[in-house]
Amino acid sequence: MSIEIAHISKHYGDFTALSDIQLTIPSGEITALLGPSGSGKTTLLRIIAGLETADEGTISFFGVDSTNKQIKDRGVGFVFQHYALFKHMTVFDNVAFGLNIRPRSTRPSAAEIHDKVLNLLSMVQLKNFANRLPSELSGGQKQRVALARALAIEPKVLLLDEPFGALDAKVRQELRRWLRYLHDEIHVTSVFVTHDQEEALEVSDSIVILNRGRIEQIGSPESVYDNPANPFVYGFLGNVNQFHARFEEDRLNLDKAESEPKDKRDVSFFVRPQDVGISLSDEGGKAVQAKIVTHRVLGSRVRVELQTAAGERKIEADVSKAEWNGVKGAQGPVFLLFRNARVYSADERWSDYTI
Repeated sequence: MSIEIAHISKHYGDFTALSDIQLTIPSGEITALLGPSGSGKTTLLRIIAGLETADEGTISFFGVDSTNKQIKDRGVGFVFQHYALFKHMTVFDNVAFGLNIRPRSTRPSAAEIHDKVLNLLSMVQLKNFANRLPSELSGGQKQRVALARALAIEPKVLLLDEPFGALDAKVRQELRRWLRYLHDEIHVTSVFVTHDQEEALEVSDSIVILNRGRIEQIGSPESVYDNPANPFVYGFLGNVNQFHARFEEDRLNLDKAESEPKDKRDVSFFVRPQDVGISLSDEGGKAVQAKIVTHRVLGSRVRVELQTAAGERKIEADVSKAEWNGVKGAQGPVFLLFRNARVYSADERWSDYTI
């Protein structure tokens, strides 16, 4: 069973937030909605939750049409970016809130609520903080309380809107690893919104990439990263060298083609920094000539900035220290070797390109 989203569209005046979205969210998995600001990902999440109403289309939760159901009847737990904890309540009372406000006929006993809340606080590693107020917690701890509160009502679906966006980088990394571990323990169907590509790649089972209200690609983290469907996906996912180029006599000229591709010689060229090799020789006769501008040592890797021979293009390479040691003393030009690069023609057909 799964969540089925069929032909969902949403407009705000003349602005189209979502256009004919069709999507299946697998049961028991984490699905990331990923895209730039204004792509429609948060609007889609809010429609799934029932916080927004679609202009067109339907949503079914595990075989049941939920399009017109109210929020309370959808069985969803929602975690917001800014925690939304009750400041005057203790951690324990925040987590217990959703259980305490249930109708008497479905409300667990006080003892059951007590045991359940302590169990959840143990799960999120905050049992010893049960009597503290939110103001006494760190940002990461507040977000874990918010997650425990969402899980307390035993939701069919857990929805998270930029859950780590308000946290600093280190805490964000720790929490997303922790969320992945927690999900593997409880297997609740989860959907989270993020604009952080690394976060989506690390946490999710599947990624839905949106742009301008439309789905560009759906797939596993590995498949969307290794096999992007179009130039937008390639350019959006991860760090990438991206520019227009031209093939001249079977050589790739990066200092030509200033505009979008117009004929078969003009292409959009994409290659990730880790797929750029640097050599002192051009054995195949087709390598791109460049000069080293600067470099930064980043632990075991070296980030090298280069400029093409005509000085028109800057290229970033991410190489090992051993590879860097072999070229760093070069007095003259170096040659760039591209692995797993991709070129897109004017009609966005792509082909792999390797030197």
